[in-house]
Amino acid sequence: MDTMATYGFIGAGNMGGALARAVCRSVSPDEVFLANRTPEKAKALAEELGCRTADNEAVAQSADFIFLGVKPQMMQELLAEIGPILTERETRFVLVTMAAGLTIADIQKMAGDAYPVIRIMPNTPCSIGEGMTLYACGPDVTAEEEKTFLSDMAEAGRFVALPEHLIDAGSAVSGCGPAYVDLFLEALADGGVACGLPRAAAMELAAQMVVGSARLQQESGKHPGALKDAVCSPGGTTIQGVRTLEEHGFRAAVMDAVIAAYEKTAALKK
Repeated sequence: MDTMATYGFIGAGNMGGALARAVCRSVSPDEVFLANRTPEKAKALAEELGCRTADNEAVAQSADFIFLGVKPQMMQELLAEIGPILTERETRFVLVTMAAGLTIADIQKMAGDAYPVIRIMPNTPCSIGEGMTLYACGPDVTAEEEKTFLSDMAEAGRFVALPEHLIDAGSAVSGCGPAYVDLFLEALADGGVACGLPRAAAMELAAQMVVGSARLQQESGKHPGALKDAVCSPGGTTIQGVRTLEEHGFRAAVMDAVIAAYEKTAALKK
């Protein structure tokens, strides 16, 4: 693979667009190509980022890393469309899939050959460089390709390699998790408004508190339980709030949400 890799995105939706933004911060936008079922959407994003538009065929013909940014139920159709083009290629390429529930072996089977595949499960904070992306490389991906991919995608945030059989469990936490946190943020702000805070102030306080609390755990390495205990003074206000959350099954509800998301992913495979 060339030193300067090229990146093609088939699908420029929320997640594909976020990853395209990230790679354009690391490599020349001239090396990034966007294709989308609605061409106007790809054109608007390409103009914003300074990269190029293309169609599915052109991406399949030329990109070194081909991002398959379509929904799982559309993957078979897409790979049937570009499969013959991939077969005729004489240059090396890597398929990058982010489709929930589809394994590396599934992608290879749909594409018609044992092509190199990197399976990723990103999340929406990738759009601001604070993402948590899980990934697994197929056996045909070289160490150099993995290194290039991670280097060029670094602006998306953190990348963690997981054995492929754990990708779905990890995604139920980090991939679905932003929605849970957003619900929590909204509820915190609503509680602040109920206590008399202006809406904008309540949201600002809640959002920065979540950001700071997460960073404190990351940088201190302390168990969340210990950090929680440090806020709960004997006979104080915080412990009463914690007691109320426990009365309403807060931790069990969060655990059940993760498990439900994982089970839904498992159901997609059937």
